[in-house]
Amino acid sequence: MSFRPLFLAALLLPVSALAQPAPQAEDPVLARVDGTPVRLSDVMATAQDVLPPEMRNMPGPALMQMLPPEVARQLLDRAVTERVLTNAARAAGLDKDAEVQRRIRRAEEQELQQAYLSREVGSGVTDATVRARYDQEAGRRQGEEEVHARHILVQSEAEAKAVLAELTGGADFADLAKRRSRDPGAQNGGDLGFFKRGDMVPEFAEAAFALQPGQTSAAPVRSPFGWHVIKVEERRSAPVPGFEESRAQLRQKMLEEQVQQVVARARDAAKVERLDQPAPSMLDNAAPPAASPPAGTRPAAPQPQRR
Repeated sequence: MSFRPLFLAALLLPVSALAQPAPQAEDPVLARVDGTPVRLSDVMATAQDVLPPEMRNMPGPALMQMLPPEVARQLLDRAVTERVLTNAARAAGLDKDAEVQRRIRRAEEQELQQAYLSREVGSGVTDATVRARYDQEAGRRQGEEEVHARHILVQSEAEAKAVLAELTGGADFADLAKRRSRDPGAQNGGDLGFFKRGDMVPEFAEAAFALQPGQTSAAPVRSPFGWHVIKVEERRSAPVPGFEESRAQLRQKMLEEQVQQVVARARDAAKVERLDQPAPSMLDNAAPPAASPPAGTRPAAPQPQRR
């Protein structure tokens, strides 16, 4: 079971969101629908999926002052519409519908999960801890291998073999690429620049990374794009990214690790019974009994299954 959706959702839920609701003086009533108040907090909740991320955690009064009046009116109108629809659904008895209640319970459970992960995870990953992790791993960090290659792309194997024959006869690779290649980069002599193994389709990457500088593929290489003749110009290790380039990715990695730790602790503390496996007695007639263990030994306890 992947916890990535939970993790991503938890990232969007700041710890401050777990605080008690703002006092009514800071949460004024902005409208009423059939006597039900629509407060500033309702407008802010409605706005969460339309506001840019950097504005979502701003205090409501400050945000409403910052927004153009027309935008603020639109957000309030949206909150009013949602309250109208909610009241209409309750009047129709949908809040008592079994399927609706099931979905409400599921939404509540997801919000609780996200709030728990947000509380347990976020505070341990700061700029200082991310920097310390980067420095700790700096000695082990190596740049990914890259090759600088050219290629000539043609439509058929016969054309590719003809290209190889011309190269064997002394033709210049770049000039031949300009004349024969169907690739958009033909006018650059088929130059692909430096690329990593994962940047190319597997067939092309496997052939290119098997070559040394100055070598040309001995046979045509087929890919979904056609037939290639490949020449490797250089090989190198890509420069190791600096801290600023690595910060966001490393921070996310550390948060994901913490999420997995929190989940593991919670599961270890819980009593989980898996009922998706048949009980041994149900298999008595379906398979012969297992051999008895040697005298003086105890059978191994079944291992718990994790989802």
